[in-house]
Amino acid sequence: MLFLTRDEVERLLDLDRLIDAVAEAMKNLSAGRVSMPPRASATVASQDAFLGVMPAYLESGGVLAAKLVSVFPHNAAAGLASHHAVVAVFDATTGIPEALMDGEHITAMRTAACSALSARLLAREDASRLAILGTGVQGRSHGVMLPMVRALSSGIVAGRDAAKAGRLAKELTDAVGVPFAGTSSVEEAVGGADLVCVATSAAEPVLRRAWLSPGTHVMSVGVQPAGREIDEDTVRDALVVVESRQSTLAPAPVGANDVAWPVRDGILDPADVVEIGELVAGTRAGRSSRDQLTLYKSAGVAVQDAAAAALVLSEARARGVGTELAL
Repeated sequence: MLFLTRDEVERLLDLDRLIDAVAEAMKNLSAGRVSMPPRASATVASQDAFLGVMPAYLESGGVLAAKLVSVFPHNAAAGLASHHAVVAVFDATTGIPEALMDGEHITAMRTAACSALSARLLAREDASRLAILGTGVQGRSHGVMLPMVRALSSGIVAGRDAAKAGRLAKELTDAVGVPFAGTSSVEEAVGGADLVCVATSAAEPVLRRAWLSPGTHVMSVGVQPAGREIDEDTVRDALVVVESRQSTLAPAPVGANDVAWPVRDGILDPADVVEIGELVAGTRAGRSSRDQLTLYKSAGVAVQDAAAAALVLSEARARGVGTELAL
C-alpha cells in the first residue's frame, strides 16, 4: 500500500485537472453512475463535533475510495484546524487497499474546485471582484482556485479578526498576483462584489441578501449542524445549485441547513434546486439573465474526494512518489 504525506499530496494534485475531474464526477453523480451512500457520522457532543465516513465508487474511472473526516469547530480557539482527514483508495477489481493519503489538502482543494466549477458555469463572464468571507483553510483555497476560472481584478477578505483578514489578503496577493485587501466588515466586502465566497463555521447567517448586488454569484461552503451561514432571503431569490439534492436536503450533519431549512419551511421548492452535474451535462439551465442571483451551496460529497485521490495516486505512480507500506 502506498502512503502519501500532506506535502506529497500538495505536490501531486494538479489543480487545473482537478476542476475537470470534479466536473466529470458531478456529471456522473447526477446521472446515477456513482455508488455513494449517505455520509455516516459519529457525533462528539461535548465538542459539537463529528467524525464522518464518506465512501464512493466512480464506475467510469474505476475509482473506489473512502474518506474519514473529523470536524471539530472549537479547534480554532486553540489555533488548530477544524477539519482533519485521510483518504483510502482500494483496487476496484479486488478490493485490495492501494493507497492511504492525507485528506486535508484534498478536502480543501476539491471543495474549492467545485466552487470554481460553479463559477465557471454560473458567474457572469466579466465577473472580476471577489469577496471571501472567512479567514480559514477554505478562504485560502478559494482565493487560489477562483482566479483559474475568472479574470479577477481585485479581491477582499472579511473576517471577525481584521489582522487575520489582512494576513490572508497578503498571502493571496502574493500567491495569485491579484490585489486583495482585508476588512472586518462583511457588508463592506460584499458590496459591489461579483463573486462572493462564504467559508465560515457560523451558526447564524453572516451573509444578507440586502448586501448583494444584482447578478452576484455566491458560493457557500461552510456547513454548521447547529445553523446556517446564508440567510433565507438569499436562498429565496437565487437560482440554487447543489452537489446532490438528496445529500443537501438530508438532516444535519449530512445536509446543509442553508437549503434544507427553506425547503422545510416552504420557502424553496425542492424541484427548483439544480444539481451542478445537471449543469455540466446540460440537462438543466443555469443563469437566465445578467442580473440573476445565483447560489452554489456545498455540503461535501465523497465522489469529489475519490476523483481527487485518483489524480493524486495516478501522478504518484507516474513520478515514483510515496512510501510503500505492508499492512
